[in-house]
Amino acid sequence: MKKEFVVIGLGRFGGSIVRELIEQDADVMAIDKDSERVDEFSSIATQAVVADTTDETVLKSLGIRNFEHVIVAIGENIQASILTTLMLKEIGVKKITVKAQNDYHAKVLDKIGADKVVHPERDMGIRIAHNILSNNVLDYLELSDEHSIMEIKANHKLAGYTLIGLDIRARYGINIVAIKRGGDIIVSPQADMEIEQEDILIIIGSDADINRFEKKMMN
Repeated sequence: MKKEFVVIGLGRFGGSIVRELIEQDADVMAIDKDSERVDEFSSIATQAVVADTTDETVLKSLGIRNFEHVIVAIGENIQASILTTLMLKEIGVKKITVKAQNDYHAKVLDKIGADKVVHPERDMGIRIAHNILSNNVLDYLELSDEHSIMEIKANHKLAGYTLIGLDIRARYGINIVAIKRGGDIIVSPQADMEIEQEDILIIIGSDADINRFEKKMMN
């Protein structure tokens, strides 16, 4: 069976989620108060609805409780975001992901029971900053306030060495969890595996340890 999602708020962030979920062959109900935005997604989403999601009666009439995951991507209206999240919790939605505008908004969302709170602008800023600072950093994902996962391209300081020879875990406190080589992904690589120049290393660790590794080995 296809996975079923609801996306509330069809701005740039919410709209991109709708498009990606549809691309991945999911069923998506797209909701916004703005009829023009809903019209834009009527030919993309499985179902596109004009609705005020701060009204519990409206949410119940749409059958949102039956969807396994709801993404609240409401833009600038923090009050509407909070009220919508509260209503979704009250009607029994299993999983709720909410876009936060700032840290205060995020704290409120955590307290009222959002399953996941995302900071798209902040997270994208962090990723862009890492990519700008190092040509070798290909991608960056924040796992928590203190831990991240990063894709880096092996440079001359790493190429030709085995994992045990570099001793990255002992020296920097980070782990190489996988290596992309050509079209292959080597998960949990062996300690005696030799790194090649074009390898992409997927590393995980605390932000402090990753930064230390970047400064020492990637510049």
